[in-house]
Amino acid sequence: MKKLSVLVLLLACATSLYAQRQEDTSTRYKPIIPTDRAKLLKNVDMIANMQFGFENRFKDGEHTSSEFRNEQFRLEIKGKVHDKVYFRFRDRYTRDPLTQSLDNISRSTDMAYIRVDATAKWSFSFGKMCADWGGYEFDYNPIDIYEYSDMIEYADNFLTGVGASYTLNDQHQFTGQVLNSRTATFDELYDSIPGVVESKFPLAFVVNWRGHLWDGKFNTIWSYSMFVDAKDHYMHYIALGNQLKLKKFIAEYDLSISSESVDRKGIVSDAIPKSYYPTRALDALYMSHWLKLDYRFHPQWSLSCIGMLDIANWNGNPDKSASNHIRNAYGIIPALEYFPFRNLNLKFYASYVQRIYDYSDYAESQFGLKDYNTGRFTMGFISPLLIL
Repeated sequence: MKKLSVLVLLLACATSLYAQRQEDTSTRYKPIIPTDRAKLLKNVDMIANMQFGFENRFKDGEHTSSEFRNEQFRLEIKGKVHDKVYFRFRDRYTRDPLTQSLDNISRSTDMAYIRVDATAKWSFSFGKMCADWGGYEFDYNPIDIYEYSDMIEYADNFLTGVGASYTLNDQHQFTGQVLNSRTATFDELYDSIPGVVESKFPLAFVVNWRGHLWDGKFNTIWSYSMFVDAKDHYMHYIALGNQLKLKKFIAEYDLSISSESVDRKGIVSDAIPKSYYPTRALDALYMSHWLKLDYRFHPQWSLSCIGMLDIANWNGNPDKSASNHIRNAYGIIPALEYFPFRNLNLKFYASYVQRIYDYSDYAESQFGLKDYNTGRFTMGFISPLLIL
């Protein structure tokens, strides 16, 4: 019996020693995320911005295709690394990751910048960021847009540069930016244009005013931008965004005008046959009207409708007797959205996007263009899913 008791005692001591050794071994190596660094994650968010749906497409009233589609997937990481230093990175996985020659960053990267809050009123940003266009359409998260107007769809919306922002009494915010006017070189974007020389300083200058009036019931996002596209050739862009915000009803209206010495968006140039005008068009003028009505008739249900009109003119047409008007593009987008969770920003939606392209009599007779329309009915989900 004594021998058995001694044996049990020895086994117990050995087990205790082994357990202590195991504990010592587990603390010998540093964790992947050190304890002092883990605190930083409290100020960092990782967001999967997603728009997914089953799409049914139509052209001139005829069904053309149906498929599941990852319309948007943009991975975003943002947060604070210091009390006064903030960073933001967002990359789009539904766009080709082609490194751009001018700013040396992938075209799929929407944003990669830091913001330094110098004071409670002043902040400064450096890197690739949103060009601070006015208007509420562009102010939305891209996953919440079922289709952009031509003014936004054909623009370079994310550019590299610096910006400064000043907040006045929490009611008004003024922003100024100096950016590259494009992401690629002039030769890469445009064909050789007689008499047009690439600028040595292809910069863009943007000023923006965000106002909150009448206790936030009426708000504004207005901006003016000047882009240097080439030597002595500029793009002037004005965007006036206005919002009326009531308890359950929101109305937003954007008016945008873009005067382009060199046809930056290319809508006019694409409409003109090369046999008529072999290079990129000059002196294009675009105007856009965008209206959104949103009614939250239930905490979990929302009904919205968007109407838009995009007008394209060619003021540089060498035929001075011709009409400058090229086309109107109309759009209407009704949508029903359902928010099943009160504590999660996830919604299911059903939307229909109708676009009508109406060419002028001149464009039809001289360029051989024909009117057409497209439709797209989609059911799916949208979420800026917070992962971290």
